[in-house]
Amino acid sequence: MVVEKKFRETMGHFPTGVTVVTTRERDGDPAGLTVSAFTSVSLHPILVMVCIHQDASAHDLMVKGVSFAVNVLSSEQGELAKRFATGIPEERFQDLDVEDSPLGNPLFPDSLAWLDCRVTEVFPGGDHSLVLAEVVSCFAGDGDPLLFHRGALRSMGS
Repeated sequence: MVVEKKFRETMGHFPTGVTVVTTRERDGDPAGLTVSAFTSVSLHPILVMVCIHQDASAHDLMVKGVSFAVNVLSSEQGELAKRFATGIPEERFQDLDVEDSPLGNPLFPDSLAWLDCRVTEVFPGGDHSLVLAEVVSCFAGDGDPLLFHRGALRSMGS
């Protein structure tokens, strides 16, 4: 049987992109968290999936919410990734410049790309929830992505 430590070490060899997934609370306050478990699922219809740990601060908002945005981080946004992975959830947006997506979710103007998504289904996945969503709008800019590989944030050149 595979043990957690060995599994984490093995999966660490698979580089992933880094995103900050954002939404809004009922009162309009922004909420978000760093997510590396993000993938495209389908072209017909256009679907993506994010995996949210059940202990994450924004878990309930994501699984019970209507929509969210996926901000694909550039190689220059490592501090933003750390900020949304740790720290006090209520302070994550403090002093940050954000814009609203078409669905009203927070977007970071310097992100490499973004996708605005409407939640379609949520599935249990061990200690995570798998949130399937339809992409209703998206944007792609230029630059290098921020990567997570072997426990560290990296760029394409490192």
